[in-house]
Amino acid sequence: MSHRGNAIGSYLGKPIFESIEVQEDTYVFDRIASYGDDEFPLDQLAENELLVEPGLIYRHKD
Repeated sequence: MSHRGNAIGSYLGKPIFESIEVQEDTYVFDRIASYGDDEFPLDQLAENELLVEPGLIYRHKD
């Protein structure tokens, strides 16, 4: 993860960035992941989404 957009909030003491860049692709914050059974189930992600610590889901910006 490289360049980050403006911080728009925080979750578990970590900033939530408006957007992030990963390998020249831009992703925008979408939602906080559901936590269960001591993990974040990856089946809650769509094909165009990333899970970023501490449980933030970003979707690919079209």
